[in-house]
Amino acid sequence: MDTKAFKRSLNHSENYNRKGFGHQAEVATQLKSEYQSNLIQEIRDRNYTLQRGDVTIRLAQAFGFCWGVERAVAMAYETRKHFPTERIWITNEIIHNPSVNQRMQEMQVDFIPVNGTQKDFSVVGQEDVVILPAFGASVQEMQLLNDKGCKIVDTTCPWVSKVWNTVEKHKKGDYTSIIHGKYKHEETVATSSFAGKYLIVLNLQEAQYVADYILHGGDRQEFLQKFAKACSPGFDPDTDLERVGIANQTTMLKGETEQIGKLFEHTMMQKYSPVELNQHFQSFNTICDATQERQDAMLELVEQKLDFMVVIGGFNSSNTTQLQQIAQQRGIPSYHIDSVGRIKSRTSIEHRQLTGDLVITDNWLPHGEIVVGITSGASTPDKVVEDIIEKIFALKATVTVS
Repeated sequence: MDTKAFKRSLNHSENYNRKGFGHQAEVATQLKSEYQSNLIQEIRDRNYTLQRGDVTIRLAQAFGFCWGVERAVAMAYETRKHFPTERIWITNEIIHNPSVNQRMQEMQVDFIPVNGTQKDFSVVGQEDVVILPAFGASVQEMQLLNDKGCKIVDTTCPWVSKVWNTVEKHKKGDYTSIIHGKYKHEETVATSSFAGKYLIVLNLQEAQYVADYILHGGDRQEFLQKFAKACSPGFDPDTDLERVGIANQTTMLKGETEQIGKLFEHTMMQKYSPVELNQHFQSFNTICDATQERQDAMLELVEQKLDFMVVIGGFNSSNTTQLQQIAQQRGIPSYHIDSVGRIKSRTSIEHRQLTGDLVITDNWLPHGEIVVGITSGASTPDKVVEDIIEKIFALKATVTVS
């Protein structure tokens, strides 16, 4: 399939919209009332620090809703206003935040049902409207919806689209796209659908395994088994790694993506010589600005003296997980929670570990004066952050009084 030609034809279809419907001002007012926070603005105005009683809150200087997420949510709200009675579907969660996705359902924006591991698009009718979320959708899903003749509202983040353009360039030059990401994540699923040959590596360790195979060869069957769910059909490591290009899931750790890029640059230089490098290696900057800014702000925050960190975001939010990873690497006690409801009491909190396990930690809130670091992922509304900060203030006030 010529994915570039298909996208070009889709862009010219009267059933396709990626610019909104002219309800921006009305929707902006609604979003402000539902998702923004006076308390968070006050903390910003106080140089990202607020003290109340025994608690000092230190807020990361970049956190929460990014432009791409805000754009996607606003377009979803606009879609409902523009199509007040039509049936509206969305191919995945609009963003990785439970409160926002719950709001979508309250607005009668339904998720495509999933049977086993497959989405059931048979529920979508010709007159229906289908929203593609901020992470994008696979080219196969887009083609299916286009063939049905339904109206498509594309809220894909432009940074994600930039990665798609990169893998298109790889494909044109017959380079295999090495994608730093999680093969199950909907963004990486979408990106790989635009690629020709591809291999998805989760981290530097997997990238090193691939680099070693390029330089020294190895057990072909072991390689194929290791990446069975993370490579293009018919992938052959003995021939498909002679020319490689780097791409990434936009929410991965910036530093690790850069390390992986450098690793493969040096590997191809060693294998084919510096003179031949450009014939065997391509790299474009596809690291999302928002992800980078939040990671940089987190790195600054953990340099301060903190008693613990609260990292706020959906449990399936990759960029939030990366923020949590920074706290753990610095040895700072940290709790990844998705809502205020995870704070059960002043002695008990339910939170997600990097392993994905949900655990309950007792005695999480120290007595006496404390300094709490707070950050949130790019899909987290300020209102959710406010609720959690207010809960910490309230619990500490109760401890002080008792």
